[in-house]
Amino acid sequence: MGTIMHNQPPRSDVLKYVGTNLRRLRKDAGLSQEALANASGISRRMIVSLEAGTANISLGSLDRLAEALDTTFLKLVSNPDRELRRIEEVMWRGKTPASKATLLGAAPARQDTQLWLWSLAPGERYVAEPDPEGWHEMIFVLEGTLTIEFDTETQLVNANDFTIYNSAQNYTYLNAGKKAVRFLRTVSS
Repeated sequence: MGTIMHNQPPRSDVLKYVGTNLRRLRKDAGLSQEALANASGISRRMIVSLEAGTANISLGSLDRLAEALDTTFLKLVSNPDRELRRIEEVMWRGKTPASKATLLGAAPARQDTQLWLWSLAPGERYVAEPDPEGWHEMIFVLEGTLTIEFDTETQLVNANDFTIYNSAQNYTYLNAGKKAVRFLRTVSS
């Protein structure tokens, strides 16, 4: 908490969106800075600094602000000119460059979320049946290259990359490579 010091790692661009988004969402809700402070438990001084883009804040405190504004964490931190599926913004930095948390992307969810670890041997294929409308999948490839075939396009997802898509459509996982593919799959409804 508090003002960012010059000797700390540079803040993520995401905080500049927090200031703009916070001001817009607070005004849309018809709240003064004081009223938002009372509703969220975050000091008015911190809210003023956040809106000015001169303060750092914890992720938990951002959650409290979002709840007080009856909005989502993603709407508070995301670039308003970019789609919410693929965010790719650093949300937290530690003392060394190797320590950081990156919010890769998001999909809307109403109920359940499932986390799966998949592996496909070379040449292996999995043909999925479409999920009900409103379901999404997030795939993060750990090793190899995953091919995902849709009716209208084919996506290649390499190791250390990800994709997010509406799973209420035909799709197939395929390992067209010569080594195993391992990936994390999150399903949300």
